[in-house]
Amino acid sequence: MSLYDDAVLVLKGYEGQDELRQAYLDHLAAHPDGMWKACHAGHVTASALVIDPSRERVLLTLHRKLRMWLQMGGHCEPQDGTLEAAALREATEESGIAGLTLLPGGPVRLDRHPIPAPCHWHYDVQYAVLAPAGAEQAISDESLDLRWFAYDEVADVADESVVRLLEATRARL
Repeated sequence: MSLYDDAVLVLKGYEGQDELRQAYLDHLAAHPDGMWKACHAGHVTASALVIDPSRERVLLTLHRKLRMWLQMGGHCEPQDGTLEAAALREATEESGIAGLTLLPGGPVRLDRHPIPAPCHWHYDVQYAVLAPAGAEQAISDESLDLRWFAYDEVADVADESVVRLLEATRARL
């Protein structure tokens, strides 16, 4: 199964955000290349919130280009067999933490947001990953900083999309 086929299957099975979910499916139906950065009409991305429920905290990255505190994530790559694999790869690369595990149940949320030209939209499929006990982060080239934030600190540093992702993740826990 291709990554495109996996994305369609995942989105068809995703419950909630019906109108937005349909916009993702419509985009992919209209753009067979809609999984890849080269699709200038927009493309699917995969992200993951790194969470440590035992200590009630999340790891956020200060994104190098956007200069915003965000969850880990980014573009799908040809070696990614599934959206879950893409989200886990991105979270591992950007956090430097080995042994992350996906929170069961598939995507936690969808978040479509505009991006600078030449592309127009990121159709982000958002997951959550659990950090192992004693996890130590390491900053990647894509980050200016990595920092653990208590749940109640996230709204003070991150935008609404990250706050909603945290809320949805905590509800699933």
